[in-house]
Amino acid sequence: MVTQQRPRAAAKPPAPPRPRERGSLLSRWDLKASPYLYIAPFFVLFAVFGLFPLLYTAWVSLHDWDLGGDGGFIGLDNYATLFGDPDFWNAVGNTLGMLVLATVPQLLLALVVAALLNQQLRARLLLRMGVLLPIVTSVAAVGIVFSQIFDRDAGMVNGLLHLVGVAPVDWRADKWSSWIAISTMVDWRWTGYNSLIYLAAMQSIPRELYEAATVDGASKIRQFRSITVPMIRPAIVFTVIMSTIAGMQLFTEPLIFGQGTYAISGGSLRQFQTVSMYMFEKAFRDADLGYGSAIAWMIFLLITILAVVNFLITRRSSK
Repeated sequence: MVTQQRPRAAAKPPAPPRPRERGSLLSRWDLKASPYLYIAPFFVLFAVFGLFPLLYTAWVSLHDWDLGGDGGFIGLDNYATLFGDPDFWNAVGNTLGMLVLATVPQLLLALVVAALLNQQLRARLLLRMGVLLPIVTSVAAVGIVFSQIFDRDAGMVNGLLHLVGVAPVDWRADKWSSWIAISTMVDWRWTGYNSLIYLAAMQSIPRELYEAATVDGASKIRQFRSITVPMIRPAIVFTVIMSTIAGMQLFTEPLIFGQGTYAISGGSLRQFQTVSMYMFEKAFRDADLGYGSAIAWMIFLLITILAVVNFLITRRSSK
């Protein structure tokens, strides 16, 4: 009896080899490491041009260092001399005085200008671009022009004061007059910049809030106080901190305003010398790089203290 054999099933093809995990490891490494590579250039540049000069300046401030080189390690002697230096504290007072006179009116005026630019105006784009003209103007040109405007004998400001019966003012001879003149330069140059920052923040506020306030009978001023200012608080904090940093480094405007032999000294009585000007005077005119480096580090510490104070005041007011 012949038995019929079943046909054998076809052999299954061998399974393809599993891909190596090298590709997946590379993809995971790329996913995790690529963000750090993208931001690495910033940190490299910051380390070379920011962190290294900062630390090297601290090292120089601990030495008796002049243009000829290192004269030896003296520890904190430069800082001890600095704390007892009346010219340094005079420069600190001048800097803080001009900081207040420049920053407070500037930011208040910037708020008003931003609120006006946020309205439905004709040629609105042209007006918004126009407020940027001062910031793109050379600071040297601004200093020269305003020095002529505040000139004692032929200045436009004294001419206007004469029309209302006020005697001419020697703007360079006194602390307060020179502070006002220099602060006016700073205000003119930076008000438009801060206005555009506030304008960008205002445009992110939902219009429904203003419509609801209008229905409730709130006036424009009440809406500005109760809606606009609280909603743009982060922008205000940013401008306050940045204005503080710039104000503590004020240098070019008072230097050009000096116009003469005593320009770097801030006048014959140092009536408008800032801390940055005093640092430049000691480091480069008197060739005392160690002492100048100590002044530079004091500027850094003063800016840090003022930034922390601004942060604490802002956090408390926002609660």
